[in-house]
Amino acid sequence: MIQIIPAIDIIDGKCVRLSQGDYNQKKIYNENPLEVAKQFEDHGIKRLHLVDLDGAKSSRIINYKTLETIAANTNLVIDFGGGLKSDDDLRIAFESGAAMITGGSIAVKNPDIFASWIIKYGAEKIILGADVQHNMIAINGWQESTELNLFDFLQSYIDKGISKTICTDISKDGMLQGTATELYKEMKQRFPLLCVIASGGVATMLDIEQLNADRIDAVITGKAIYEGSISLQDIANFIR
Repeated sequence: MIQIIPAIDIIDGKCVRLSQGDYNQKKIYNENPLEVAKQFEDHGIKRLHLVDLDGAKSSRIINYKTLETIAANTNLVIDFGGGLKSDDDLRIAFESGAAMITGGSIAVKNPDIFASWIIKYGAEKIILGADVQHNMIAINGWQESTELNLFDFLQSYIDKGISKTICTDISKDGMLQGTATELYKEMKQRFPLLCVIASGGVATMLDIEQLNADRIDAVITGKAIYEGSISLQDIANFIR
């Protein structure tokens, strides 16, 4: 069964959401991310996708104290991303309680260091971030397009040992208009052993049920929960 992974995006220590990665379209949902994380845990959720948006903008880890607080006060398995660019950033993230980290821009701009993390920490702890627009990889908070095709990018890192990817369709993210189901199906068909984590566009439980029917491994959802189109009780019922 598909794993549902709620997202908490952090700016200034607060739980926010952006639309299509635009920092000017920021909405604050809760000033206490731990409170949100505990609500997730209370409804049977096991995983959390925690994104340091300040870190993504600054190209270094910023909100590690928020990570530390959530990790110390819940049993959630946290994957942490946003601005992780150096060995020191990773050390801080793991010491602060991350079970896994996600790297996207770094995997494009400095593949040698990203590949070294896979070797050092193991594929279970390193998730490849693949943010796409029209099947091409975008980086730096989606502000920069590349000439890298998604499937070539994934293959290159599967060859280096990566086993999990979070793929976000930028055009869908934060829009509550449905997910890129055909894209995820194609990823799973091409790379059946790759753990595909869908991200972006989830609007209702029907979207999650469709991804489940398509045998997608996991799905990240944020705005749908915060806007109330998916309730935590819906997720609890689905998990049961």
